Amino acid sequence: MTIRVLLVEDSPLAIVVLKRILNSSEQIEVVGEAGTGLEALNLIPKVQPDVICTDLHMPHMNGLELTSKVMALYPRPILVISVSVQQEDTDQIFELLDAGALDILPKPSAGMTTENQLLQQELINKIKILSGVKVFTKNRKSILGTQKQGSSGKGKLPAMDYSTNQNQIGGVSQTGNRAAFSSNYYSKPKIVVIGASTGGPQALNEVFTQLPSNFPLPVICVQHISLSFLQGFIDWLASHCSLPVQIAQPGDMPQPRRIYFAPEQQHLELDAMGRFICSDSEPLEGHRPSVTVTFESVAKFYGKATVGILLTGMGRDGASGMEKIAEVGGLTIAQDEATSLVFGMPKEAIALGAAKEVLPIGAIAPRLRELCLVKIET
Repeated sequence: MTIRVLLVEDSPLAIVVLKRILNSSEQIEVVGEAGTGLEALNLIPKVQPDVICTDLHMPHMNGLELTSKVMALYPRPILVISVSVQQEDTDQIFELLDAGALDILPKPSAGMTTENQLLQQELINKIKILSGVKVFTKNRKSILGTQKQGSSGKGKLPAMDYSTNQNQIGGVSQTGNRAAFSSNYYSKPKIVVIGASTGGPQALNEVFTQLPSNFPLPVICVQHISLSFLQGFIDWLASHCSLPVQIAQPGDMPQPRRIYFAPEQQHLELDAMGRFICSDSEPLEGHRPSVTVTFESVAKFYGKATVGILLTGMGRDGASGMEKIAEVGGLTIAQDEATSLVFGMPKEAIALGAAKEVLPIGAIAPRLRELCLVKIET
């Protein structure tokens, strides 16, 4: 079945380039073009697109306003395609994710460089993926099934008392598959490592806004994200959650109460002393940074004190790395299908038998808090 796409872009040249790229795929048909968000809003009921691709800056109604109205009136998968890399613009781009957009991508050009050709293919692949995503009115919070406690800087979680069980969240075991794995089975955790791809920004935001400012473990993340958007993503996360968020720096030791991200286009590992190494070595299965590379390195250093989490994403990156964490006795958690935007990476880990627990996104942060609150015998 052909995927129907509506392009929302005020640059005639960009429209020509995007149409040429999308028309190169037999599975995609551009059924409408709009120069403003207002035009797009009027076109949607007429052309019935499966996916909407929108720019950020447009006259009369910008991408953020359009996304909010589309998700309220005509819910559709929305892909943000923007050349914007300025701080103010990247902030707005990630606000679009809050409003209901599903993914972001730099705007491809007509050039034939290797980098641009890869970006063009990525655009086609993303549209194919997003066309299969079911979206709901307004935003995705309802299908994620969480009570978001930090949707703005004013809503950040206060510090919690980790000396007793008084803050323990009850009933987590009812929300996911963990009956066979008692908390006492695991060593006391010393680090959390997370991998994510498509849908990851929203999923990570759901997790991190539920962690308090004194969450006692370092958190290392590998997020597949388009070039030039990582810092904007980190700034967006930092404005929502209570823990400091930063890009990992070579030579630094992971510190408690802090979230680290792998740098753009570099693998993130730990050396024999547990310090960060950022390398330009070859991509693994097409990915750099690779979730598997980071998972395996953390498992090697921290062993059974590792908590590995694999969130929504296309493909299988991280599945074999999660298997390594499980093999050394660490706790492994995969996001469930119902709350995954794309149930690819978690599905592969589950198929390998690498995921000891399968949880909805809203139960993952409470599970982490529970692990820190429970005294576990080693």
